[in-house]
Amino acid sequence: MNSIPRGDGLKSSNAAQKPTHMSHSISLARVICVFGIVYVHAWTGRYGVVLEQLAATPEGILRAVLMEGLGRSAVPLLGMISGWLVAGSSRRRSYGEFLAGKARTILLPMVLWNILSIVFVSGAAWLGWIQAPIPKHIGWLLDEIFCAVTPNDINVQTYFLRDLFLCMAVAPLLLRLRDRWLVLIGLGAAAWAIAGITFPLLLRPPILLFFCCGILARRHDLAVRVGGWNWLAASVPFFVILAFRIPLEIGVWGKIDPAAATAIDLVLRLAAAVFFWRTAWGLSDRWFGRKARKLEPYVFLTFCSHLILLWLLGPAVGTLTGPLGASPSYAVFFLLQPVAAFAFAILLGKTIGLVAPDLVAILSGGRLHSRRTETWAPDGRAAERTA
Repeated sequence: MNSIPRGDGLKSSNAAQKPTHMSHSISLARVICVFGIVYVHAWTGRYGVVLEQLAATPEGILRAVLMEGLGRSAVPLLGMISGWLVAGSSRRRSYGEFLAGKARTILLPMVLWNILSIVFVSGAAWLGWIQAPIPKHIGWLLDEIFCAVTPNDINVQTYFLRDLFLCMAVAPLLLRLRDRWLVLIGLGAAAWAIAGITFPLLLRPPILLFFCCGILARRHDLAVRVGGWNWLAASVPFFVILAFRIPLEIGVWGKIDPAAATAIDLVLRLAAAVFFWRTAWGLSDRWFGRKARKLEPYVFLTFCSHLILLWLLGPAVGTLTGPLGASPSYAVFFLLQPVAAFAFAILLGKTIGLVAPDLVAILSGGRLHSRRTETWAPDGRAAERTA
């Protein structure tokens, strides 16, 4: 960030404005990513075979387009941003300080949010208010809290924080490796995912791939270069692959080999990350981007809390709209679920912040009422100073 070459696609020649534009683009990209994540987890009121049967309905296609088009870009782009930021920061402190900081802003919030999800969601299920997982035995409880060997059943997204922390733990080593070794590690993670091998070292191996991509992007100024691409060049690969992926998602072409499906999914995720990064770069300082960036302090809180809201709110609203495929009003509810998730996170952050600012700082990964933020800092320069 201290030296960005010319020809980066920014109109201004003022070098001081370039890091600011990068920071603004990161902030907007995070908002877009978390908005998309909510669509992936949106309440449908349908499960299993019934959900598959409704995949080709108008509402099912809408869900597939937003899930595959917007939601699937989130994990790769967030992973790349984390790798990009850590590539400029982790050497500035001792390893112990670095790891302790990551534990404070990644692992601790993950554990607390997993506990809260069990208390509220499983508690509501135990009372008979909703249908949701209930603790079966101590092993399930510990696994649900710490994401030890399987992804969560309730707060299904927090495995990302667990795997991200492990990537952070080896980041100082990765930063000392040459490019070719990072490429090999990334390809190895991709091969691991495509092979379908389950091993609890990483619950989702592609996170390591995206993390390595972020480090390489930092080394070779790819964030700035891609930001300077023609929008058409960044969008065509994404939309072409998406047009191929959607029929697979809704079952038009029947079942395909799981390894092939995973490979297509990885390519789509990488293309989506490029497209949405280019979009964030282009919009970050425009009217829409400036407005959307105001949500950035709440992205971590939204990321961690939205499934608790959807588990509890979905069935209640569903009594009015019906589940997916039941009535046109469900589509409106589906589209508004990310809005509801951000509104809930803002209300939660402001309320807890009034009475327990230290707690909200922990639950938000350091983003609220604290400047000791790392992975989720909106300002790339600030993140580097504190990470």
